[in-house]
Amino acid sequence: MINGLRQIRGFVQKELGYETTGHDYTHIERVVSLAKLILKGEDADEALVIIAAYLHDVSDDKVTTNPAAKRKAIANELIGVGYDDDFVKKVFEIIDNMSYSANLKTHHQLSIEGQIVQDADRLDAIGAIGIARTFYFGGHFGEIMYNPRIMPRTGMDKAEYRKRGTVINHFYEKLFKLKDQMNTPTAKKIAEHRQQIMQDFVGEFVDEWNGTK
Repeated sequence: MINGLRQIRGFVQKELGYETTGHDYTHIERVVSLAKLILKGEDADEALVIIAAYLHDVSDDKVTTNPAAKRKAIANELIGVGYDDDFVKKVFEIIDNMSYSANLKTHHQLSIEGQIVQDADRLDAIGAIGIARTFYFGGHFGEIMYNPRIMPRTGMDKAEYRKRGTVINHFYEKLFKLKDQMNTPTAKKIAEHRQQIMQDFVGEFVDEWNGTK
C-alpha cells in the first residue's frame, strides 16, 4: 500500500470534487487508472506515479486562481503523511512540466514517472471521454462550438492558448496532436483507437453542420 494514499485521495477529492471544467475528481480517478495500466509495462516508482497522478491538477491555473497557495497545500499534505523534501520535489517536477501548455514553447524532458502521468492525463483528453470533456470545458468558458470561418490557431504560447477559441478548433489545435506525443508503448497503442474515435466524430460533426449528411 502506498504511504498516505487514503489521506491524499481525500485531499484531492475535497479540492476538485466540485470542479466544473472537466478536471474534477472523476478525471483524476481515470488518470490514476490509466497510469496503473501504463505502469505494468514500465520500470518506475509506483508511489511517485500514483501520487503525482492524484495531485496533478490541484495547483493548475485552469482550476485555481491561487496556484501558489495550492502548491503550498500539496507540499504540506505530502510532508504531513511522511514524504521527504526530495519526494515532494519530484512530484512538483512532474506536475509543473507535464501539461500541454507548459510544453508549447519548450519541451520538458520528464522522468519515466512523469512520462507515465503525462501519458495518462493526455489519454483522458482524447477519445470519447475527450470529446465530452472538450465540449464541457468549452461550454463552461462560453466558447462557440464551431465557426468554419475561424481557423485553428498555430504557434501559440501559453497566453494565446488560454484565450477562447472554438470547441471544434480545439481538436486541431491540441487533441489530434496528442497521439504522436505519447511517451510509452502502452499509451501509444491506446491512443490509436481514441484518435480514430475523435476523427470520426469531427468528420460527422462537420458533415451534419453543413447539412450534407
